[in-house]
Amino acid sequence: MYEILKVEKLADNTLLMDVKAPRVAKYCDPGQFLIVRLDEKGERIPLTICDYDREAGTVTIVFQAVGTSTKKMLSLGVGDAFKDFVGPLGCAAEFVKEDVDNLKNKKFLFVAGGVGCAPVYPQVKWLHERGIQADVIVGARNADMLILEEEMQSVAGNLYIATDDGSAGHHGLVTDVIKKLVTVDGKAYDECIAIGPMIMMKFVALLTKELAIPTIVSMNSIMVDGTGMCGACRLTVGDEIKFACVDGPEFDGHLVDFDEAMKRQQMYKADETKAMLKLKENHVGGCCGGDQ
Repeated sequence: MYEILKVEKLADNTLLMDVKAPRVAKYCDPGQFLIVRLDEKGERIPLTICDYDREAGTVTIVFQAVGTSTKKMLSLGVGDAFKDFVGPLGCAAEFVKEDVDNLKNKKFLFVAGGVGCAPVYPQVKWLHERGIQADVIVGARNADMLILEEEMQSVAGNLYIATDDGSAGHHGLVTDVIKKLVTVDGKAYDECIAIGPMIMMKFVALLTKELAIPTIVSMNSIMVDGTGMCGACRLTVGDEIKFACVDGPEFDGHLVDFDEAMKRQQMYKADETKAMLKLKENHVGGCCGGDQ
């Protein structure tokens, strides 16, 4: 069992947890993810790694309750535990393997949308600890949905905020901020890393292609086993079929077929709706075609 040592509410239905998982903490790197299960019959839930402390043996996760299993996770507190906490899975961010001196000559731009701040933070922190400052754009629906703002401010070279309703920072989309930084402020970037909702990453990639900025996106696809066996997270990258869990989760954003990936995200929507009915109303079978 993997004990929860800390629980912090970041926004409505969004929690941060520190979990005791020494082996995961020892080997994980920014960009990787893990899979958790609440109990023996629990769903396998893929979560990106937000932070880690190798000395303390802890891993930090951030999640937004959007489905049945994550809704159940909202009730967990300090002293509770996960049945499974498997990782690190997937590949680390590409720059982790690069020579640090070479990285210091690069200009990085990170774009985080919503809970995408969680996987962006450890990457920016990793660079900051090695003397590399990156610009970061964080987008959210409104000020109340912004998360990890202080933490990001402490490691980013420059932090820019954008909200859909204008309640904080720029009133508009993250793509507006990218365009202004490059075309108005004259900033030049060697690489952009965008993590967030699929639709956001799609339009960031379309813009950065126009601006000739190489772009990496993190594909938070549907994952089941996380080891490449089930094929649920397959996607098209250029003229190749890839699996987000073992080949990624990071890919060239200018080659990803986002329309195909977004259609795949909808595959289990009906099943999730039924599961939510059962959770909210103790609903079993009958009109929705559930278990009899």
